[in-house]
Amino acid sequence: MIRAEQLTKTFGRIEAVKKIDFHIRKGEIIGFLGPNGAGKSTTMNMITGYIAPTEGNIFIGGINIVDSPEEARKQIGYLPEQPPLYLDLTVDEYLGFVSEFKKVPKSRRKPELDSIRDLVKIGDVRSRLIKNLSKGYKQRVGLAQALVGSPPLLILDEPTVGLDPKQIIEIRELIKNLGEEHTVVLSSHILPEISATCHRIIIINNGEIVASDTPEQLSERLSGASGSARQRLLIKGEAGEVNAVLEKITSITSLSTVQGPDKGLTEAIISASGTEDIREVVFRAMASADFPILQIGPMDLSLEEIFLNLTTCEEEA
Repeated sequence: MIRAEQLTKTFGRIEAVKKIDFHIRKGEIIGFLGPNGAGKSTTMNMITGYIAPTEGNIFIGGINIVDSPEEARKQIGYLPEQPPLYLDLTVDEYLGFVSEFKKVPKSRRKPELDSIRDLVKIGDVRSRLIKNLSKGYKQRVGLAQALVGSPPLLILDEPTVGLDPKQIIEIRELIKNLGEEHTVVLSSHILPEISATCHRIIIINNGEIVASDTPEQLSERLSGASGSARQRLLIKGEAGEVNAVLEKITSITSLSTVQGPDKGLTEAIISASGTEDIREVVFRAMASADFPILQIGPMDLSLEEIFLNLTTCEEEA
């Protein structure tokens, strides 16, 4: 649905985006992440046709947005961080205006708008002025305008910003439902939101793509294939005594121990350096101290840890 080839954007001497390539397939829900100043917003603006690339190409549904911007934009529904709402119009008046602006055929307007209102659940406020709506309803109206014209690609920039927890859950479920018929690119600083909603994440830092994979695959890749990844252990023994044994293992780089679920059990979380399988080292140490290991298993990195790992490493390199 989206193909970027050697995409580059410079502002004077500053190279904001540096010859990046990525491909987003039809039907995917993609999380697009990057720290401030990483080139994320610049890339999003080039995808939507708001700014032109200095070099490279962007294809939307096979259409080059530089060569045929109007045709390519017909494929896109865009919800910016601040929804483009006309506050003195009612919801129906506004969506009617958007329909006309997007040149939706008159015969299609009523059934399409009825369907959109049902989908985003704004039928009960259709006659109200937009300025009198809650933040959550305004966000839904903004999403509705992005859906007008049935674009195959939806680009959503911070769609849950400023919403309360209940509204966030509702918008999250709505985005998942939209993914059944649309390709969705979701940009957000709320990483649990990305993790809960997206099939794959693309992380940009210093103008370059540093990762493009599922959260699960990135976690596995960053944790490492050996047993020296972060591990959770359940050990039969008192926390203080278990902690004292683990502290003597020099390859353990981080260690935390807490009381286990039952008396006499300790839960330990460890990380290790080097290539040696930390499980073997810990097993020998615990066996020598007569502290049986009842459970041991790897811990997946959270999306926050993946993001920090990739962006921090890139900045330090």
